[in-house]
Amino acid sequence: MPLNDEQNSDSDSSRLSESTASSSDSEYSRQSFNSDSSSKPSSPASASPPKVITFDELMAATRNLSNWTLAHEIAVNANFCLKHEDYPQNSFAGTVKQIVHKAFWDHLESELNEDPPEYEHAIKLFEEIKEILLSFLTPGANRIHNQICEVLDTDLIRQQAEHNAVDIPGLANYIINTMGKLCAPIRDNDIKQLKATDNIVELLRQIFRVLDLMKMDMANYTIKSLRPYLWHNLVDYERTKFQEILEETPSALNLTTEWIKESIEDELSSVSDESSSSPGANSNSKPIISPTLVLNNGYLKLLQWDYCKTIPETLITDEVRLQELREKLNQLKVIACVSLITNNMVGAAIVDVPDFADQLKRISLPLLEGMNKKSFDLKEALNAIGIQICSTVNKSLSERGLPTLSEEMQSNLMGQIAHIVEKNNPVCSLIDKRIQLFMRSLLALPSLQKCMPTVPGGLSVIQTEIELLGSQYASIVNFNKKVYGPFYANILRKLLFPEAAMEKTEAETSSS
Repeated sequence: MPLNDEQNSDSDSSRLSESTASSSDSEYSRQSFNSDSSSKPSSPASASPPKVITFDELMAATRNLSNWTLAHEIAVNANFCLKHEDYPQNSFAGTVKQIVHKAFWDHLESELNEDPPEYEHAIKLFEEIKEILLSFLTPGANRIHNQICEVLDTDLIRQQAEHNAVDIPGLANYIINTMGKLCAPIRDNDIKQLKATDNIVELLRQIFRVLDLMKMDMANYTIKSLRPYLWHNLVDYERTKFQEILEETPSALNLTTEWIKESIEDELSSVSDESSSSPGANSNSKPIISPTLVLNNGYLKLLQWDYCKTIPETLITDEVRLQELREKLNQLKVIACVSLITNNMVGAAIVDVPDFADQLKRISLPLLEGMNKKSFDLKEALNAIGIQICSTVNKSLSERGLPTLSEEMQSNLMGQIAHIVEKNNPVCSLIDKRIQLFMRSLLALPSLQKCMPTVPGGLSVIQTEIELLGSQYASIVNFNKKVYGPFYANILRKLLFPEAAMEKTEAETSSS
């Protein structure tokens, strides 16, 4: 996704603060997330000898990675939120959960129906409800805090139980009213339903259900409040976190080094080919390779990456986004191939068809849905696309009183479209090169805000989509460069200029 400033994607979460702020008791307002902003930029540590990693160090590195990944996701994904997940009803775990819960609530009902009633389990539930309600309050909400503690005083309720004088409906009513003051507006309907529930055991069960939802709302509100802070401090935060991981796990840049090394080898091969084709070139001269070009070529590889294998460590936080971009790009590439073939073969027949490019996309996109799954049959989908394109063209020709496509023309068109699936298909190779050219041009731009590079010929049918996708891709890459630039610089220096890197290391060693 584009790395933009915070977007108001969760209207329900935003209403939470508005609701609490408008309450007559200002103490109901939610606590803002405050964090230490004193972290300083961290630069990669100099190379050190390998050391044995203990289990505790490994677990510490794992925790760092988890926090780092979560912070990145919260900051860059405006739609990120926590969701309540439950076991499927028909699953073994779901069945066990249902049985256990039913047994608990049935037991509670039997206790309350005894003569005299047994309140011990109910009292424990009220104590748990009290703790949950208190967790929703800010540190300064003293009045409501004291009130909850007084009304849900378990010692007092236990004394009342000994004299069979517990007002459970009254306590439940107080809890519901308090929940109504503290919940997000999206839960107003749930609160109304609680008030309409007569059975006390079912009411307590539903109270816990709504409290669970309120806890999720509170967590998402905190995440939303946290996002602007994380965004403004994310570069320093991620670099520092990765430095901590690198210190605990010195091999944490191995895959990244291999990724850059492959890109250097590709560039050397490309330069070698150009030199050999240039008359009078000095074969003994050492080629000069741009570190920026090497890095950009590495990023371009990610658009064709096999995500079954592990991605470089410095790109883990954006792996899902990059994979989604690659999958969308594959769809667009097929559509561009289909369009180019159709225009070349029956261009005269569709030249007057209004919005034919949009029609082609409407035909192709549904049939290409899920094309990156192993079970997807691309050849079958291309056959279906070819049939529908022939039908659309013939319908347009008939409406204008023109002769439809011949059987031979239709067969040739459908055959060419079906051949897209073949390896080294010339049309597919051409489109792929032009997409790579466009993406390379994007990475070379100083700012995406000022201009967008010209879309190469053959890609006009997907221009809007590829510009959006390219903008998202360039945002991910540019942010990644900001965070990990110092680490990449060290790797590139060692691989491209080993003599200079060695001299620097020796100088540092002698000075220390």
